[in-house]
Amino acid sequence: MVEGKITRISGPIVYAEGLDGCGLYDVVDVGSKKLIGEIIRQNQGKATIQVYEEDTGMHIGESVVCNNRPLSLRLGPGLVGTIYDGIQRPLKEISEKSGAFLLPGVRTEPLDTQKVWHFEATQGIQENASIMPGLTLGTVKETDSITQKIMVPPYIRGTKLKSFKGTGDYTIEDVIGLTDLDEEIKLSQYWPVREPRPYKDKLEVSEPLITGQRVIDVFFPLSKGGTAAIPGGFGTGKTMTQHAIAKWCDADLIVYIGCGERGNEMTEVLTEFPDLIDPRTGRSIMERTILIANTSNMPVAAREVSLYSGITLAEYFRDMGLHVAIMADSTSRWAEALRELSGRMEEMPAEEGFPAYLPTRLASFYERAGRVISLDGQEGSVSVIGAVSPPGGDFSEPVTQHTKRFIRCFWALNRELANARHYPAIGWIDSYSEYAAEVRDWWEKHNPIWWTVRASALELLKKEEHLQQIVRLIGPDALPDADRLILKVSEMIKNGFLQQNSFDDVDMYCSSDKQIAILEMIMNYYSRSLVLIKNGCPLVKLVTLPVCDEIVRIKYSVPNTKLELISQITEHFNTQFAELESVYTKAGAL
Repeated sequence: MVEGKITRISGPIVYAEGLDGCGLYDVVDVGSKKLIGEIIRQNQGKATIQVYEEDTGMHIGESVVCNNRPLSLRLGPGLVGTIYDGIQRPLKEISEKSGAFLLPGVRTEPLDTQKVWHFEATQGIQENASIMPGLTLGTVKETDSITQKIMVPPYIRGTKLKSFKGTGDYTIEDVIGLTDLDEEIKLSQYWPVREPRPYKDKLEVSEPLITGQRVIDVFFPLSKGGTAAIPGGFGTGKTMTQHAIAKWCDADLIVYIGCGERGNEMTEVLTEFPDLIDPRTGRSIMERTILIANTSNMPVAAREVSLYSGITLAEYFRDMGLHVAIMADSTSRWAEALRELSGRMEEMPAEEGFPAYLPTRLASFYERAGRVISLDGQEGSVSVIGAVSPPGGDFSEPVTQHTKRFIRCFWALNRELANARHYPAIGWIDSYSEYAAEVRDWWEKHNPIWWTVRASALELLKKEEHLQQIVRLIGPDALPDADRLILKVSEMIKNGFLQQNSFDDVDMYCSSDKQIAILEMIMNYYSRSLVLIKNGCPLVKLVTLPVCDEIVRIKYSVPNTKLELISQITEHFNTQFAELESVYTKAGAL
């Protein structure tokens, strides 16, 4: 055990000497309270330490003890449904031990070491069986929604099991197996947060992450294993959008990271999620959720590592063959923590005071997303959705611009839409998705017209944006009926399709079939109306058709479980248009 002394203190950054033999990113116990720290710079026994707890009252000369291991998470049964801080301290257990405030030096085990879990061994796994890293030894049913696979840790070098206990009831401290090199295998394992977990192969993304949000799934889809950013100024709905995706997306597991945001936002998650029912399993959504809370009133240094903690948890479950989605709220607060720590270390600042290595750190986070084949041959994925909070909504600031280099899906929140109470406030002009072509095959197997209606609707909205500039100058009455029809249909798309009500029991989640049915009917209305206008039908007859209101209200009036009701609206649609077409159809026009 190496022990040194503190020589200088600068906020959460502590300088120490006498730590020869310690490695970069090794964990240390700092001061008399044994605060958790991490060596972030090392040179001939002189170490720069990042302290992850409140260090008020610490003084020069106190001891620093090196643990000779990197900052790691304990991974195993008991993770799901838990709320941790950025360094995997369970906040519920800490509150029971020390009260509502996170006192310096308070330690609890990240997983319950006393709880007994039932382990079901894999058939064929017994003593002298050949093993390899990632091999599934058995399973533990953690919740009704999640069954953990107990795998051989990636760092195991042995090739055979010298002993194996098999099916039974064990705690995470019990040794269930021993390799031919006398390495212990337990229900839990440790893994360094800054080191990506290994996998066999990385695959091209091909399947969308269905979120139940129409503007995302149809216009700007995210794939399973993809990366997305939600930039927007204060009050534009970043957190609400992430909450909605976390509630309703078809990922097997959600890791929600509250990184530097206000505590009340995490409180909303804790109060709402237990009462929400997962539409796929019929169980509480908390049974497939892990929360990491490192809010704005917690130590700033732990904010920096919380993203790595979240992605490590996601990779652990990805290796089991699960599809995991990460919500990071927000990467701007994380970048501000980097800026503060960099300033404390007196490093040369780059643009707007951020450290020059900001792009590298962002890349090291987002590049850990992806769809992979695990060491045991199972397919899993990690999808990352990061909120960005540019000051004043200025997308030209460094965090937003660097983030755009490493993500392929950009959901730009629009201030005007947010002020108009249009939710989600994702602007259709500035947003984009590079995954649309890659998930096209999946969509065409499930709904062949997705690509066509999506392209037609986006083109119409772009035309409407151009026409609005003319309308501001001369008013809508000066436009021909064909152009005024574009304005009308665009309003139908905005109100009946893009806008969603997160408080309505029907509209808070929209199935993929219902999404396409709504947009297809709107575009059919446009195409048939355009033909009638060319044949002399006044626009006023078209915009006053009763079916216009029926189309806009489909999102409320037709539950996801009763899509056959849309056929009734389609009949009304065809009947009303047939009457007009019989009057305004010219020979050879249709």
